[in-house]
Amino acid sequence: MLMRAAVLTGFDRPLQVREVEIADPGPGEVRVRIKASGVCGSDIKALDGFSPVVRELPFVLGHESAGIVESVGAGVTSVRPGDHVIIAMNGPCGRCRACGAGRFHLCSGRARTAAIMGTMRDGGTRITVDGAPARTMIGIGSFAEYAVVNEPMCVKIAKDAPFDTMCLLACGVVTGVGAVLNVAKVTPGASVLVAGCGGVGLNVVQGAVLAGATTIIAADVAEPKLKLAREFGATHTILSADLPQQVGGIVRGGVDYAFDVTGVPGVLAAAFASTQPGGTTVMVGSPPKGQPISVDPGLLFASRRLVGTQGGDAAPVRDLPMLAEQYLHGRLDLDRLVSERVPLEEINEAVRHVREGAVARSVIVFD
Repeated sequence: MLMRAAVLTGFDRPLQVREVEIADPGPGEVRVRIKASGVCGSDIKALDGFSPVVRELPFVLGHESAGIVESVGAGVTSVRPGDHVIIAMNGPCGRCRACGAGRFHLCSGRARTAAIMGTMRDGGTRITVDGAPARTMIGIGSFAEYAVVNEPMCVKIAKDAPFDTMCLLACGVVTGVGAVLNVAKVTPGASVLVAGCGGVGLNVVQGAVLAGATTIIAADVAEPKLKLAREFGATHTILSADLPQQVGGIVRGGVDYAFDVTGVPGVLAAAFASTQPGGTTVMVGSPPKGQPISVDPGLLFASRRLVGTQGGDAAPVRDLPMLAEQYLHGRLDLDRLVSERVPLEEINEAVRHVREGAVARSVIVFD
């Protein structure tokens, strides 16, 4: 079947919106008609050649998405044509050692590990560009009219839920809120620092609100982002400079929990130094591969913890429906996260807006 897709043909070049071919779903696979796809920072890193999983071109980016099941392959039982779904970043196998321990975000099943590298379980792809196989971003490739994905990645949602906000749950929202609820396990009444208030950082702020934190400090280098952070629930905002000193002026001795959402090693070290003894720092942003992180080892003796996360350590079938319910009941603000909605033909403009930090989220929408 022919479809339109935004194709990456060279690093640091504009995406090419063109006609490509997508195959029927194989056993255990689902073809989804994409209705909305957010433009995520991970896509920008891949576009610039800094993603460790994007090496072979052509490539179809996009992973934060939602749509309608168009067809299913043999053996698929959890969804059927016509179902509305969020496409999760990971589809745990449920059988490997990590899944057996309930650590679904660390699934090592064959389908999951293949998806990370942009292929299907059999090592092949379902998209071809001028006869050449094209890999897809973490096995999705949602900057396109259709995507073929593994069945466990499809999470059903209500048919009255709007696609342009539901797609955000797949990555930015579940990563930010999950970092708070699943990883740090922020407790009611706690104090929290959020360094970096882009799309994911705003969801860390929202997660802290959901967890019952009473002091939520948002830090960023851009005042417009701090304004947004206040609207999403931050009680204090600071322009990033000397984080430990500024945080200490708000919460004596440091915060209970700190989240670095920038991916900048120096910011992570500063966030860690902004916690009180026994505090927890979560690395949410992804730093450059091989870049060392320097922290004062003396801080570790006071039982401070430094941990990482992958997609908010989410279990898709547990967390995505929960987040959708939080939104539908007015406890999670997704509408203000969407700064613009643009057609696929304007994707390069959307990418530019994300690079400039001018938007919380750009969403590609399909008719």
